[in-house]
Amino acid sequence: MLIEVLPYIQKYEGKTFVVKYGGAAQTEQELKTTFAKDVTILKKIGINIIIVHGGGKEITETAYKLGIETQFVNGHRYTDRRMVDVVKMVLAGKINKEIVALINQNDGDAVGISGVDDNLFIAEKHLEEGADIGLVGTITRVNTALIGMFLSNKLMPVIAPFGVGTDGTIYNVNADLAAAAVATAVKAEKLVYLSDVEGVMAGGSLVSTLTESDSRKLLDDGVITGGMIPKINSAFSTLHAGVNKVHMIDGRRKHSLLLEIFTDEGIGTELVR
Repeated sequence: MLIEVLPYIQKYEGKTFVVKYGGAAQTEQELKTTFAKDVTILKKIGINIIIVHGGGKEITETAYKLGIETQFVNGHRYTDRRMVDVVKMVLAGKINKEIVALINQNDGDAVGISGVDDNLFIAEKHLEEGADIGLVGTITRVNTALIGMFLSNKLMPVIAPFGVGTDGTIYNVNADLAAAAVATAVKAEKLVYLSDVEGVMAGGSLVSTLTESDSRKLLDDGVITGGMIPKINSAFSTLHAGVNKVHMIDGRRKHSLLLEIFTDEGIGTELVR
């Protein structure tokens, strides 16, 4: 096994991977523990790991308990002032700390931050096809110096995706888009999305390699819908900006991150220009 993975260790030592962490891998205890161990392994062999996490299911559940209706527009959560308070509470106050604690339990040296800290994410109001979806933001600038400080000190940043406007307004930022913005800004080797599907599916089958032109057809035909839309759009924007590889893998599968990185065949869908 070591002989098989050694070339990958040598290839990726000193490189930076951005992992968007969400879905079942973030909610089921066994998968959470496995993920924490896997990212720690990657860090220990010399890969810089940056995690951007979501928390959509828990946000929806908490909002429901508080009597706040949840609406989505093309995969983006409509966010009014009440909802943005729920998002901050759940992502920064609960989920971020749980992820950091579990990674540190495995000696991963993680540090939890949000996009508001030291203006990590400067954002502006996002309009979805001209529609006002509330306090949802698009990242316009990433504080790469802050991220670089953590990485140079051998720390693993775990980021809750908020952005702050130039007027101090706090915006909810789609975690997929936030991960893409980080990957682009730090010139990452890989951007990996963990979600609750095997990858991009078409006609009931996994698409192992997806080009941009093929993705546009699947979008136009309504094959790619919902939360997969921002993943696809952000993935290709990062490839055009210089990120080397983008992968969408099944976070429900134990050690999916290691299987993607350390095997020739990989798993999930690889997106290519």
